Amino acid sequence: MIEVRPARAGDERALAALDRATWTTLTSPAPLPPEPDWSFFEEKVQIQDVLVAVVDGEVAGYVRLARATPLAAGDHVVMIQGLAVDPTRQRHGVGRTLLDAAAAEARARGARRLRLRVLAHNEPARRLYDRSGYVVEGVLQGEFCLDGEYVDDMLMALDLTAGLS
Repeated sequence: MIEVRPARAGDERALAALDRATWTTLTSPAPLPPEPDWSFFEEKVQIQDVLVAVVDGEVAGYVRLARATPLAAGDHVVMIQGLAVDPTRQRHGVGRTLLDAAAAEARARGARRLRLRVLAHNEPARRLYDRSGYVVEGVLQGEFCLDGEYVDDMLMALDLTAGLS
């Protein structure tokens, strides 16, 4: 069973380790996270914006939400700023459960849209987002040079009003 709950201060060590364990150029254009100093929450990562998946009492993944823009005109849009699933727990529903929880949280915050960015060569993530109802809204061609190859950055979004009356 997968439980999703708000992050707690005590999750920080597990979340930092998860960030490092899941980093590859398939998933991120950012540099490899430094050796864990066990900090995860910081100015750009607020504890109230992180939902944690727990399986068998252990942190199995997380999703981090943020406002898409600081402008009030964009308050109806929430952005997924990070999604990570423990490699030993991948392909067991943790990612999908986190995406469902992110959509519910975004709705609770009054959002009408949930956005994300994904590297075009990350086929497993793209399939997950596709199956979860996200649609491609744009492609930034050759946005990043990773391992000597130019990689597109895809913009995807989920309409949170679909199916609501």
